[in-house]
Amino acid sequence: MPDLRALVRRPSPRLAEGIVTHIERSETLDLALAMRQWQAYVEALRAHGWQIREIEPVDHCPDGVFIEDAAVVYADVALLCRSGAAQRRAERRGVRAALEAEGYRIVEILEPGTLDGGDVLKHDGTVWVGLGGRTNEAGLAQLASALEPLGARVVGVPLSKVLHLKSAVTALPDGTVVGYAPLVDDPGTWERFEGVPEEPGSHVVLLGGGTVLMSTSAPRTAEVFADKGLRVVAVDMSEFEKLEGCVTCLSIRLRS
Repeated sequence: MPDLRALVRRPSPRLAEGIVTHIERSETLDLALAMRQWQAYVEALRAHGWQIREIEPVDHCPDGVFIEDAAVVYADVALLCRSGAAQRRAERRGVRAALEAEGYRIVEILEPGTLDGGDVLKHDGTVWVGLGGRTNEAGLAQLASALEPLGARVVGVPLSKVLHLKSAVTALPDGTVVGYAPLVDDPGTWERFEGVPEEPGSHVVLLGGGTVLMSTSAPRTAEVFADKGLRVVAVDMSEFEKLEGCVTCLSIRLRS
């Protein structure tokens, strides 16, 4: 059995103040419901063999729950990100210590580079990096410098329609990249791209063993995935979707 660990951070009391860029701000975010949804998300990971490591809260950071943006892991290296949104940089607190405790070598993205973990999609040795939002060319170059010696192929992907690359696309276990075509700048970036019928269907977390975690907001896409032979675990993400969040954003997944 692989060693599966996930770093998570509970929502801030200021969650409703989180940044939105490509959607209208919702006036109806329910913090209590968001906390229940976060707990259900964590329990879904735990139920599928993931060991949960909860990082210290950053209650003064509205977007702190979106922990994936704070770091990128590959092989034995963890890159501490430097967000393109300056107000999010305080969210790194506690992340270095947590990753060091898991045995990772730490590399930091330095000025003028910016990089958000949500802009990084990895599969089978290729690392695609979204450019044009929170991540810049200098951040991409620093990531490539850290990961290419480990055998990674790093590819920049222009991004203009969504917050992060993984707001537009993620990958299924067989490497097929899935996305909601109207929000994908260039589907031809990937040899195997498949459009899905709902925007939230673009977002999956690979739980292992042919099982994917996704939002209940994409029932038609869930049927498509089930027809492919995948086992679908669906969790309610409604409150986080009001802040452009999704199932990938709420954890840093560590596999060894």
